[in-house]
Amino acid sequence: MSDKLFRLDSGFQQYDWGKIGSNSAVAQFAAHSNKDVSIKESEPYAELWMGTHHKVPSYNKETRESLSDIIKSNPNTFLNEEIIKKFESTNTLPFLFKVLSIEKVLSIQAHPDKSLAKILHSSDPKNYPDDNHKPEMAVAVTDFEGFCGFKPLNEIADELEKIPEFRDIVGEEVSKEFVENIKVGSVAPGSEEDKSNRALLQKVFTKVMTASDEFIAEKADLLVKRAEESPESFNKSDLPALIQFLNKQFPKDVGLFCGCLMLNHCKLKAGEAIFLQAKDPHAYISGDIIECMAASDNVVRAGFTPKFKDVKNLCEMLTYQYGSVESQKMPPVDFKKSSGEGKCIEYNPPIDEFSVVETTFKGCSSGSVRKHDGLKGPSIVISTKGNGYLKYGDVKLKAEPGFVFFIAPETPVEFISEDEDFTSYRAYVESNF
Repeated sequence: MSDKLFRLDSGFQQYDWGKIGSNSAVAQFAAHSNKDVSIKESEPYAELWMGTHHKVPSYNKETRESLSDIIKSNPNTFLNEEIIKKFESTNTLPFLFKVLSIEKVLSIQAHPDKSLAKILHSSDPKNYPDDNHKPEMAVAVTDFEGFCGFKPLNEIADELEKIPEFRDIVGEEVSKEFVENIKVGSVAPGSEEDKSNRALLQKVFTKVMTASDEFIAEKADLLVKRAEESPESFNKSDLPALIQFLNKQFPKDVGLFCGCLMLNHCKLKAGEAIFLQAKDPHAYISGDIIECMAASDNVVRAGFTPKFKDVKNLCEMLTYQYGSVESQKMPPVDFKKSSGEGKCIEYNPPIDEFSVVETTFKGCSSGSVRKHDGLKGPSIVISTKGNGYLKYGDVKLKAEPGFVFFIAPETPVEFISEDEDFTSYRAYVESNF
């Protein structure tokens, strides 16, 4: 067995929002990569986890040793000294890599930053199992829909004026204050005008989130009726259908207001990505994505969920940044530490914990080679489409959909295609802080 490049077995989660049976990419990957997994066609398969997180750890496929134990046995080899020092761990990766298959809307949620995560974990370890932050990035594998961040304020103001149900929940006084006092146009981040905008947005959001369930239910019925009978009332043409669709999944839910009317409705094509900072509200609606995040499972939920809701912390913790969907997209760039045939693009968010590289061979012949230079930190690769190989020295491992690999630091690897569909994603961390 090579200690530089080896196959992993990765576990999966069956949350009720996952795609059902073989329709789920997660189920397909899990079953194809592990003969012991048998897909149950009536059950949801939501997430494939790749990494060292204690909740669903990955294992060396050959030795059955956990990746965490492997790293612990020789941290300098499997992490490197700089990463150990930066992230203060000798047995865990700083990132968690996932595949998500989404059939039903996830909860409207946000994730705490590091300081808040420590407080929440200390006071409520059951609901907040980690003391780490959780910025995350989603790369669409299929057409994807979600909510990401607060809309431009003028759009929210317009909805408060046009949608009486929304205005009723927020209240006349706060609605009027928001509409009349927000500053739109070129407002500098961190300026006094920006701070005032964020404070006003917090007032509106808090009013929605603290309204009684009975009041929300009453107004939700009217909102859905409006979406059915007067779609022209809404400032975005996709909102009426979205409200009706989500109401069928979570009838009379507060998410119809805080999600549909306050957050950006984001639609991504395959290959597009969004980055979500800690303390930014979001929710995924449908599609298959590659997701990477700092290694944490902390979630502060608000709507579209039967799980624990922490409205107080959510309303207090959000940054209340606002803006367009485009401002949250993560444009890919050429991955400079590669060469050869095929194509490598990188999604590189403004954080230390991870970047993600997509390697493809569209239009290339069988046997085409793309070389990745040795990177300074560890990485995990998942093959998602087509067939090929990963090669380091004399080690050559078959890569098929759902196959997952660990690559140690300073390990140059060749990606070799068997067909032009061969596609993989690589999450990595480097020690150039």
